[in-house]
Amino acid sequence: MTESLPAPLSAQITRAQKTQVLNLVRRAARAEIMPRFRNLGAADIDRKSGPQDLVTDADREAEKMIARGLQALWPDAVIVGEEDASARPEVVDGLPEAALGFTIDPVDGTWNFANGLPLFGVMVAMTRYGVPVFGLLYDPVMDDCIWAETGEAAELVKGRQRPRPLRASSGGTLEDLVGFASPYLLPRDRQDSFVATLPRLSRAVSMRCACHEFRTFAQGGADFVLATKVTPWDHTPGALIAERAGGYVRMLDGSDYRAGTTSGYLLAASDKTTWQRLRDLWAFLL
Repeated sequence: MTESLPAPLSAQITRAQKTQVLNLVRRAARAEIMPRFRNLGAADIDRKSGPQDLVTDADREAEKMIARGLQALWPDAVIVGEEDASARPEVVDGLPEAALGFTIDPVDGTWNFANGLPLFGVMVAMTRYGVPVFGLLYDPVMDDCIWAETGEAAELVKGRQRPRPLRASSGGTLEDLVGFASPYLLPRDRQDSFVATLPRLSRAVSMRCACHEFRTFAQGGADFVLATKVTPWDHTPGALIAERAGGYVRMLDGSDYRAGTTSGYLLAASDKTTWQRLRDLWAFLL
């Protein structure tokens, strides 16, 4: 995530452009997501890969609105949304070679959303040749976001308040660590071994929402996030934000994360030492 980019694409996104993306996401949330929250019937909720993998019209319509807005702002960009990629998986293949790309998760935490839990978010990332350069994690319920760009600190953006820089926790020994991981997204033959490691930690849970897991990490409320199933829309913005909050972010095998990565395990930790402790704990996953 630190490699240099070809000029002139190494230029940062401007603050005006960041605000345009935030306003686009906010409009989509107000128009397509929040009116449907706690107003869904059984007929309004569909399944994708399985009974826990849900999709609603909020997902579909919010993604369309955000994608249209991004394409209008950046006509040559490759846009990869979760729902579009579910129907056309090949669109993900274009991200690593795209001079400018975007990933969209229109309702991250759809299971929570569909079950009336106010723990869901909207995630957007900008990439250049697969490298995350801007990420946004928006909470439609509270109408605030955490964003970050290459070379700048992660910030909490809330109303008219001055953006507040964020900092990851100080980490620690295994028995002191609190974080997020989902054993159920691991291959079945790895789940028992993984669960057996969890008592060595202070706490490891899943919010069923990567947006809020990475938000919590960036604000110092958690020491790690382990993604046991990697998808561009779920992890590209969070990986950059975790890093710009001072965290250490790598794939579990030590390689850099890229937006086109769809296999392996992504680990964000408070610092390199904490990351190495967790990597050693979970090395059997490799």
